Amino acid sequence: MTGCIVGWAHTKFGKHDGRDVESLIVEVAEGALADAGIAAADIDQVFLGTMNGGFVKQEFPASLVFQADPAFRFKPATRVENACATGSAAIHMGLNTIAAGTARLVLVVGVEKMTEVSGAEVNDLLLRASYRKEEDQIEGGFAGIFGQIAQKYFQRYGDQSDALARIAAKNHKNGVANPLAQMRRDLGYEFCRTISDKNPIVAGPLKRTDCSLVSDGAAAVVLADTATALSLKKAVAFRAAEQVNDFLPMSRRDILAFDGPALAWKKALAAARLDLDDLDLVETHDCFTIAELIEYEAMGLAPQGEGARAILEGWTEKDGKLPVNPSGGLKSKGHPVGATGVSMHVLAAMQVTGQAGDMQIPGASLAGILNMGGAAVANFVSILEPLRR
Repeated sequence: MTGCIVGWAHTKFGKHDGRDVESLIVEVAEGALADAGIAAADIDQVFLGTMNGGFVKQEFPASLVFQADPAFRFKPATRVENACATGSAAIHMGLNTIAAGTARLVLVVGVEKMTEVSGAEVNDLLLRASYRKEEDQIEGGFAGIFGQIAQKYFQRYGDQSDALARIAAKNHKNGVANPLAQMRRDLGYEFCRTISDKNPIVAGPLKRTDCSLVSDGAAAVVLADTATALSLKKAVAFRAAEQVNDFLPMSRRDILAFDGPALAWKKALAAARLDLDDLDLVETHDCFTIAELIEYEAMGLAPQGEGARAILEGWTEKDGKLPVNPSGGLKSKGHPVGATGVSMHVLAAMQVTGQAGDMQIPGASLAGILNMGGAAVANFVSILEPLRR
């Protein structure tokens, strides 16, 4: 790949009362430019990732980036959407533009503000990322969809409640070290494993601690071609960046196989000329704990149906053989849909440059990212490494 991340910015995720999408966009756009040490006038192209679809009234948001600096005026700006993988889709658009030689520097912003509508409205809006002809009547929005996936997984491979609770506990423990995370509380395995008033069943076998958080937030990266990146103070290269989309209806595929994520991982590792064991960490899309469990299998960490081994034997803990979600993941960090993919790239870039603070995996130089839209429909895998070692 010819693209590199040369600067970034990230708001804290959570409920941002009194702030609108515009203010979140402006904050990270200004921050990413400052971090990269470049001016708005130097940017050739802007991509803005947001799912929206009704979370806020303001649509057509790409040119809101221009509110950060009048020097953006008249530059091409495009809004990108690919459900929960929107942020990574916007980054890939930037990488493709650089690879085509039509831009040298690209600003990518991901943003979402989900807390202005009710919980019932959030569920309905998120269901727009499902195949509504067949899946519209599933109760509980996407929690209901992944509740069904969890039920089917339990039926085929046995009760995995212990593994799901371990994943939730791991990610909440990791999130304590992430100053950007929405929930920085080490809830512990027993709380995550036990049904209670504070941790009720949400859908199928999934409890509240199995579900990611409704969030507001934004993140941004500046992308540059390699030659430009070498002249800047820091640069994180894309060793690989792959996209694989699958059928939208769950009825057209084995929903437990996660074939799309598996193929995206296979293509990315092949393009990077790496094995999974070469990676120092992975940021993966734990919208629900059952998703992270199946993603262990999709990335090749464990055979199909045996993903529980990865968490129960400690492989994916921060001190395990492949730390997964040292940031706390979506589970602890929050999941403002359009910002999530950009956030994952920022946190992985921080790791491979040794700037992750208390989240840091010692000596990390290769990081994998899986950002998934819908129920394994839009799947993006990136592998990052520092351009200069």
